[in-house]
Amino acid sequence: MKTIKIAPSILAANIAKLGEEVKKIEDAGAEFVHIDVMDGHFVPNLAFSPDTVKALRTDSKLVFDVHLMIEEPKKYIQKFVEAGADIITVHQEVTENLSEMADFIHSFGVKAGISVKPGTPVETLEGNIDKFDLVLIMTVEPGFGGQSYIDAMNEKISKAREMIDKTGKEIELEIDGGVTPLNIAVPAACGISVAVAGSSVFKAEDAKKAIIEMRTNAK
Repeated sequence: MKTIKIAPSILAANIAKLGEEVKKIEDAGAEFVHIDVMDGHFVPNLAFSPDTVKALRTDSKLVFDVHLMIEEPKKYIQKFVEAGADIITVHQEVTENLSEMADFIHSFGVKAGISVKPGTPVETLEGNIDKFDLVLIMTVEPGFGGQSYIDAMNEKISKAREMIDKTGKEIELEIDGGVTPLNIAVPAACGISVAVAGSSVFKAEDAKKAIIEMRTNAK
């Protein structure tokens, strides 16, 4: 079994010390840093701009996993790529043509991700899932950190894993929301390859210990 990659979400970090916080998780062994971008329309919150990404990119070698929870992602994709994003994930709910969106993101030389909210069936990605490098299943309602994991999403994760396996491609299956060392085992068994974890890493007394515990419990 492959080791689960951990992608701490900076939504849970100390914003006043963001650079130090990202360095902390890099030293603790995280592979990704998850950067939520919110416009106050698609979700009821505001967070992070291309300038934030650019500032953090200077001192970090982590994979920058940029999650655009915004209504008009096409307007901003290039700006986030230029700022240093490695993966750009958009939402199915605001994307009319999934194949075209994947091609658009790829045209900037980065990986393309597609996300579905808890109420959106993963079957909406049928026929287009192979166009993406990452599929993100939201396990809380997007917008705010610190929410509890929705157990009903485990069935959706299993279905997404089946769909990905049918493509024969190496597509990351990521979850985001309420993931902790205590509940990661089930989604890991359902086939995830990346876990976004905010509070359970950034607010832990020992970030490295928290990441190791998550990986251990995911096996």
